[in-house]
Amino acid sequence: MRFQTLAEWLSWQESLHPSEIELGLERVRDVLQRQGHQQLGCPVITVAGTNGKGSSVAMLEAIYLAAGYRVGSYTSPHLLHYNERIRMDGEPVADQVLIDAFERVDQARGDISLTYFEFGTLAAIDIFAHIDLDVVILEVGLGGRLDAVNVLDPDVALITPIALDHADWLGNDRETIGREKAGIMRPGRPAVCGDREPPASLQQMADEVGIALYCLGRDFTILDQDSQWRWQWGDRIRDALPPPALRGGFQRDNAAAVLMATELLSQRLPLSQAHVREGLANARLPGRFEVEPGAVPLVLDVAHNAQAAQALADNLAAWPMPGKVYAVAAMMADKELEAIFAAMGNVVDHWCLTTVALPRAASVEQLAEALQRAVPDAEYEEFPAVAEALRALESRVQANDRVVVFGSFYTVAAALAEDYNAGFPRPDPAKVK
Repeated sequence: MRFQTLAEWLSWQESLHPSEIELGLERVRDVLQRQGHQQLGCPVITVAGTNGKGSSVAMLEAIYLAAGYRVGSYTSPHLLHYNERIRMDGEPVADQVLIDAFERVDQARGDISLTYFEFGTLAAIDIFAHIDLDVVILEVGLGGRLDAVNVLDPDVALITPIALDHADWLGNDRETIGREKAGIMRPGRPAVCGDREPPASLQQMADEVGIALYCLGRDFTILDQDSQWRWQWGDRIRDALPPPALRGGFQRDNAAAVLMATELLSQRLPLSQAHVREGLANARLPGRFEVEPGAVPLVLDVAHNAQAAQALADNLAAWPMPGKVYAVAAMMADKELEAIFAAMGNVVDHWCLTTVALPRAASVEQLAEALQRAVPDAEYEEFPAVAEALRALESRVQANDRVVVFGSFYTVAAALAEDYNAGFPRPDPAKVK
């Protein structure tokens, strides 16, 4: 075996390939064929989109687990531990399971160079192939058409809302990005779209592939019923559904698309009303409007594009409190910084601008310039790290204030990794182990 510990394997994978990202399926497909894992012995649901992918995977996983099915899930990135990316029946896999899978991938690849994400994706598929599962749920990492996850043919393709993000890789407009996301569609396999205003390229791609595309608001609908809601597709109705446990009004849209996907697999994976209700009520996803309650609530959100930032702002506006909102923000330099700040400008009273230790991260100076352009009268201060911003706020916040940490997975991870005093509650890392 090349390495004995998970940390050694991951460190080596980071430098194995010349570039961090190199979209394309040829390398992954070659290794997969050598391993003989081109097909898994159960239905596969692949989830692509800009926002809502993680939430959709979490709800799918929770619903199928409520029904007693054996579920494999693959998501990215992780918050604290790499193991979070690959889950079996809702639990992260153990280090040794990953180590053994990495060794098998390494043996199969020969001299084929793989990126960090490609290596991990192949390991996830290898793990799923060695276990008797009822369903596998895969989250696309970047785009769809050329993402390593797309090496497997999904039985249902689920596409969440599409927004501008990763423009250098996917394009500068929703139509181009939509076509990249639609690349997970397959002939003879249905697709679902949870975007209420989808780019036309999604339907165009479905027509080219010759498949049915089921769209929220057109083919299936939802209706609010006081504290509950109703989902309908033709004569098929699921009534008196609980609000998703994941916070935010937009989560009902995500849940509606999830239910459409499960309906398309109902002949192979039947679900009762009780299973759906239990799954929606129990779904959990760290870092998506995750609230640590207390006199000063701490809100953790990985929102890293304008659409996600607007959803975060809407959630905060719908949860009024008499105190101030302090935002601890660190983002990647390739994001639409001004648009993100503009989306949050009306709900944040004071900004704590900071950064994370990554080459891609925006500097504090870049953030300050973008904030001043987007919200000219913004009140802000600068900190060299997330931890220092949070520690400074501990002695400043008062009851009924809120502290919001957002901007990237790395920003939230930095908050989760820290220990704080009694100024506001410490997030529990056990939730993401």
